[in-house]
Amino acid sequence: MSEAKLHGRKTGKGFYDYAEGAAKPEPQKDDSLYQQIFMRIISMLINEAVEAKRLGVASDQDLELAMRKGVNYPKGLLAWGEEIGYAKISGTLQNLYEEYQEDRYRQSPLLRKMIS
Repeated sequence: MSEAKLHGRKTGKGFYDYAEGAAKPEPQKDDSLYQQIFMRIISMLINEAVEAKRLGVASDQDLELAMRKGVNYPKGLLAWGEEIGYAKISGTLQNLYEEYQEDRYRQSPLLRKMIS
């Protein structure tokens, strides 16, 4: 793109056509893919929060406060885990671990105990 001097808005062309009147591409919407991505991310984050709790890194209240105030999440990860259900979080992580065989999807022992 650089060699072809297609520098985007600066030159009016690049990956997209920025010329006046050019059609703007519409993003594709895939609710199923959105849900998969969301569950993958939130499950990993909740698992890390549960592991921090297990290791005594922080109290439940501290973990919740850190995520709400520090990262501006609408709720803390432990509250989100309760809302979604720890069984669903565990299932998501188990499926990811079975598919990819990567330690980042390994569940905290406490997460398994929290399933009720």
